[in-house]
Amino acid sequence: MSPEELKDRNFESEFIFSTSRSSGPGGQNVNKVNTKVELRISVLLTSLFSETEKEIIFRKLKNKINNEGELILVSQSERTQLLNKKVVMAKFYDLVSKVLTLPVKRRYTRPTLTSKIKRLEEKRKRGFDKKLRKNSGGSTDDH
Repeated sequence: MSPEELKDRNFESEFIFSTSRSSGPGGQNVNKVNTKVELRISVLLTSLFSETEKEIIFRKLKNKINNEGELILVSQSERTQLLNKKVVMAKFYDLVSKVLTLPVKRRYTRPTLTSKIKRLEEKRKRGFDKKLRKNSGGSTDDH
């Protein structure tokens, strides 16, 4: 599932944003302005996910979900609240789309003729090397 397909479901009405002061370097801007944005969405209560999608999200994102069933994402990398809000929303869509995308099953194939020939040739060479070691008994030790 792509992030664009998720955006069509219109999650914006279910997002809960809260802001606080960012940590780390940044001088006076960090000390005065609430630029850190925290996005919360209740996975339990939302009707935009099917039951199977909710189960997958709970299983794969259990470290990012609190006891109330809210998925929590944070962004504090940008200098403005608006940019951090855009970053955290993009992070949500990317994360959820990655989680809900099913991995492609591996299709088993037969080895090619070239790979079979190469494998047998390497076996012959290895056997030949071992035979040479066995026959060159130049030492008198019987170890």
